[in-house]
Amino acid sequence: MCSSAATVFAALDGFSTVNNREFMTLNAYLTIAIFLATIVGLVRFQNRPARVFGVALLLLVALNLVTTEQLLSSMSNPGLVTLVLLILCSFALEKTRLLRVIASKVIVNSYHSTWLRLFGMTALSSALLNNTAVVATLLSPIRNNPHHMASKLLIPLSYAAILGGTLTLVGTSTNLIVNSMYIEASGQSLSFFSFTAIGAMLVLGCGLMLRLVSGFLPDIVDEPTHLQGYFIDAKVVEGSELIGRSVEDNGLRHLESLFLVEVIRNNRLISPVTPTEVLQLGDRLIFSGDITKVMQLSQFSGLEMFADKSGLLDSNLTEVVVKPESVLVGKTMRRIGFRALFDAATLAIRRDGEEISGKLGEVKIKAGDFLVLAVGEDFLTRRNISKNFIVLSGVEPETRISGKKAWVSIGGFVLALVLAATGVLDMLQGMFLLLGILIFSQCINANEIVRRFPVDIWLIVASAITLSHALVNAGVAQFVADWVGGVADKDHLMFALIIVYVTTWLMTELITNNAAAALMFPIAYSIALGFGVDFLPFVMTVAFAASGSFMSPYGYQTNLMVYNAGRYHLKDFVKVGLPISLTYGVIVLLAIPQFFPF
Repeated sequence: MCSSAATVFAALDGFSTVNNREFMTLNAYLTIAIFLATIVGLVRFQNRPARVFGVALLLLVALNLVTTEQLLSSMSNPGLVTLVLLILCSFALEKTRLLRVIASKVIVNSYHSTWLRLFGMTALSSALLNNTAVVATLLSPIRNNPHHMASKLLIPLSYAAILGGTLTLVGTSTNLIVNSMYIEASGQSLSFFSFTAIGAMLVLGCGLMLRLVSGFLPDIVDEPTHLQGYFIDAKVVEGSELIGRSVEDNGLRHLESLFLVEVIRNNRLISPVTPTEVLQLGDRLIFSGDITKVMQLSQFSGLEMFADKSGLLDSNLTEVVVKPESVLVGKTMRRIGFRALFDAATLAIRRDGEEISGKLGEVKIKAGDFLVLAVGEDFLTRRNISKNFIVLSGVEPETRISGKKAWVSIGGFVLALVLAATGVLDMLQGMFLLLGILIFSQCINANEIVRRFPVDIWLIVASAITLSHALVNAGVAQFVADWVGGVADKDHLMFALIIVYVTTWLMTELITNNAAAALMFPIAYSIALGFGVDFLPFVMTVAFAASGSFMSPYGYQTNLMVYNAGRYHLKDFVKVGLPISLTYGVIVLLAIPQFFPF
């Protein structure tokens, strides 16, 4: 596969120099049109890059602009397969307590100490782990902390994850995407530490600048959004480790995507719940948030949910909507005898546009209410299901692993990275073996792999590689190379590098980091050929520039996560991100020619 891919790109070098007009055939114009339309589509539909690339891929195949061999080669690119395997293996790591232990060590009374801990731990974690998972784990502890405004910490959290991702080949999907295309072009892979030297300079230089400008971060009083999402009822029972300890000490303020809304004690409602509230036997804890995160509550001994009491919590979860003609309307679940009627127990309830309060079993059901049910074996065979509910889908709660499985997940992941970094094992081999071990040890299962398979990333990268083949086939890449060779000489190399960096950076801010890297790679490659120099400096420039999204909440996924969580405005990213972007760009452009000479 590598030899055939290398042959395609090597064809550029074998082309004789002819009049540029020979390259501007109908296929060339069609390929350029698809390339430009892809950029426009990505700007117009920022939240759907996979669909845009998918349409581009269909057009390339339908117009016969790429061969079948090139299409298959793009979809099975070794770098792309490695990226997919790495994402799949990281699912097991996310299910351990590793990131939650890190999160528990971040927040302290001093803002300066908290900032340093947050930046350092996030950057180091993101160098080896999925930076989206790192940010997702830290969001709740930061938003719910009693010492500092979340708006003073969330942007630094995202920027630290971005900077940490530049330290290694596996630190960010952008690096792995560029590596996928580099393998297709050269037949060899970048090393695990190819990015480390420049990445370390970026972490230190941009980290210092970020600390200096953190004073410009806004003071935004967080208004809890816990009224959105599902309403979950749990009871503190005899022998619980929660009894006699505060909400803060029990870690109930640091849950991921679940918020403790109320405590019901002896028919008395306590709301809002302060971090210092001490829990007692018999307390009903009312949570709201993402139902898929509900299994976090099972990690607390003596915290019993209604479905758990009914013996159905380990069953399949199903989401339904209550029909207007349902017998439930106007009644409570306790009164109606829910379990006997439907062979199901209600785990959570959601009512759009209206606050729900009180015990779950005593809430009067309304038409249109969303329920998550833990269902028994007879649920789907009951004749009254279709009369009372619209069944939406199954809900698979995120599971947690501990003990030996956690050690297998963490130890196996670290070992695979160490073996790949030292050259003992190829990264693809290491991730493939690790995935097999994780499946056989039941750290992850086949259903989870199918459900969470990164189809979007796979489609984006495969489509981008196919598009680069089309640019070569139609002569567009050679046209660009000839044009560069005709209007510039090696004295303009640095200027060309700056143009590649700025263009990639602008595309990153306007669309997404992965899409920018995928689209700019063939252009940077062609420019390097035009100068007749090694294309690696241009490749690394694309990789680093595509990760340099600090001024827009839309260019990098972690920015979007904190943008919504921190209730920031666009101007907040511009104000803080501009000096970071300038510092980042200067370091990259000065360092790349030193570490990767032309």
